[in-house]
This record gives sequence, C-alpha cells and structure tokens, in this order.
Amino acid sequence: MSDTNTPDDVISAKPAPVTIHAQYLKDVSFENPNAPETLKTGKSGPEMDVNINLGAREVPEENIPDLYEVTLMLSATAKKDDKVYFIAEIQYAALVSLSGLPEQQHHPMLFIEVPRMMFPFARQILGDLTGNGGYPPLLLNPVDFQGMYLERFAKDLEDSKKNGKAA
Repeated sequence: MSDTNTPDDVISAKPAPVTIHAQYLKDVSFENPNAPETLKTGKSGPEMDVNINLGAREVPEENIPDLYEVTLMLSATAKKDDKVYFIAEIQYAALVSLSGLPEQQHHPMLFIEVPRMMFPFARQILGDLTGNGGYPPLLLNPVDFQGMYLERFAKDLEDSKKNGKAA
C-alpha cells in the first residue's frame, strides 16, 4: 500500500455557504425575586417554563453582501405554586454572511442552520446564569430548529407551493 495520495483520493473542501463574523451576548437578565427562601435546602424543585424565539435581520454593509444578524432568545421561568424562583432571559446573536447561496435558501439557513450553530453557546450561558443565581445549572436539551421552522412558517411554505414558488 502506498502512502501517496492519488487524484481520486484527494477530497477538496468547498467553502461553507455561511460565514460567522461574530457571536455575542446582546442582552441578559436574571431575576431572583424570592431568594433566599427559594434557595433553602429540602425544597422540591420548581416547574420550568422555557421559551425559544428567533429573529433575523439584514445588516447593510457595503463590503459584505448578504450580511445578517440572527438573534436567539432564550427565556426560562421557574415557579412553584405562585412563587417565582427565577426568571432568566438571554439574547444571543451572531453576525453572519451568506455566500453562494440562492436567495430562496437564505431564510431557512438563517432560521435553522445558524441557530443550530449558536445554540450550544447560548445554552452554556443560560446554564452559567442559573448556576450563578444559586440554582442547579439549567441545561436545555437539544432543539429541533427545523421542526420549529416548519411549524412557524407552515402556512407560508404551503402558500408558496400553491403559487408554484420555491420556499
């Protein structure tokens, strides 16, 4: 067996259609209104209400075409009975550009693939935030961004199919 590569063995990498220029924490809030009572040992855990929202907007930039800011918003409220344990909210954003991608693929890329890349970082920040608030770190399960996209934009996708346009 030879250690040299033949032309058939060489795999050339294509540039990715998305470039992440920056990832950053845009906004953060943590409220711990009933501490220290909610932090006493022996108390059973609260019920969690977790919400995830996404936003995307084009950022005009002369030198970088198709530049967007994608924002992933995570909010978690922990309650037991009517007592709030904590409210944690973060807005985590990424500045991305899309290159070589047809216009009709921008929307799903911005609402599925980019959030999928951002999520582990936002999840870590939320976990650190709740841990620093005196509670066990809140570690969210993986999120099906494609399912969220299909659910959120189902009517638009159906309308575009009826009108013969690609979604």
